[in-house]
Amino acid sequence: MRKLIYTFGVSLDGYINDRDGSIDWTDPDEELHQFHNDRYREIEIALHGRRLYELMAEYWPHVPEDASRIEREFGGLWTEKPKVVFSRTLTEVHWNSTLVSENAVEEVRRLKAGGDGVMEVGGASLASALMPHGLIDEYQLFLAPVVLGGGTPLFPPLAKRIQLRLIETRHFNTAVMMRYLAD
Repeated sequence: MRKLIYTFGVSLDGYINDRDGSIDWTDPDEELHQFHNDRYREIEIALHGRRLYELMAEYWPHVPEDASRIEREFGGLWTEKPKVVFSRTLTEVHWNSTLVSENAVEEVRRLKAGGDGVMEVGGASLASALMPHGLIDEYQLFLAPVVLGGGTPLFPPLAKRIQLRLIETRHFNTAVMMRYLAD
């Protein structure tokens, strides 16, 4: 069975973007960006909600030539990576992506059962829909040293708690990574 990892940058007060929807405070330094590139290579399938897909599609397929080597590398990785985009409003997706407009929970169950690699879920709304069903196996949080005071919370209100076990921490100049397994 495939493993599903929820990876996201998060502020100290638990938000993935600020009140205006900006994530400019999550810009990684070179070491963290290279870490993300290396980690992304290991992912078999990336699952995106609509907003994250649109944000990623706006920049990564069109990385400027004068961008850093690491950014250009990630642009290539992202465009080539198989992606499943969950949206009820999009009518088409590009860059090695498949569009799913119905029943995300059942589709993710099917994808998990369809192999033994690693998938990553990106997008707070999509992850929030999967959490209550126990579909997320690992949480990788990149805690940034900023307090936003509002925005989109990393975790939704839940009917019952999700017990996690810390398995790794790693310090970068721009964030601290914390990896947790769901028990």
